[in-house]
Amino acid sequence: MKHIVVLTGAGISAESGLKTFRDSDGLWEGYDIEEVATPQAWRRNPALVQEFYNMRRKSVLEAKPNLAHSALAELEGKYKVTVITQNIDDLHERAGSTNVLHLHGIITRSQSSLNPNLTYPIDGWELKMGEKCELGSQLRAHVVWFGEAVPMIEDAALVCAKADLFILVGSSLAVYPAAGLVNYVPWKVPKYIVDPNIPYLPSDFIKIEEKATIGVPKLISELLNE
Repeated sequence: MKHIVVLTGAGISAESGLKTFRDSDGLWEGYDIEEVATPQAWRRNPALVQEFYNMRRKSVLEAKPNLAHSALAELEGKYKVTVITQNIDDLHERAGSTNVLHLHGIITRSQSSLNPNLTYPIDGWELKMGEKCELGSQLRAHVVWFGEAVPMIEDAALVCAKADLFILVGSSLAVYPAAGLVNYVPWKVPKYIVDPNIPYLPSDFIKIEEKATIGVPKLISELLNE
């Protein structure tokens, strides 16, 4: 069975009403990223960081998967599909995708402040100060902050290296190391990008200059009818 690997970025979630990670002014939901998305911020003001991610989690839970998420899930009816996402929401899973690799964590889970491998489901949208892991440390959002390692990047690179077809959706390829994953895809493999603002890419990419909810369903329809 042909293995399709899909790398998704903020653009696909933006169409479900979720703000992209970094706006044009460098802020995220009005916050300086250094104040809410670094280990230093957590040490300096954990309550602020916790509140910020609680609000993001609430937004995620209120959002709904869009046509692009649903179309990618439909691919599993004919192909082996791995979705690698830079996004911390669970919209791919809620749309029906069953094999999703989250590069930057997933906001609907918590993790230990001492051991990032200790993760737990969150009941509802709020993670409170005082809620602790089995080691006795405060629970935080299960997301990768600036300055932290991206633990799933090696697994993602291995997946990309084994792709029979590669699709890039809604990513400006501005965030590393995730942006470097395109370099692991074998040169002879068909590669597509769906984005209204296509970044610089190797010439072998087939460019679909549309927003995700339009371009992805078109592409998936073609692949399912091959």
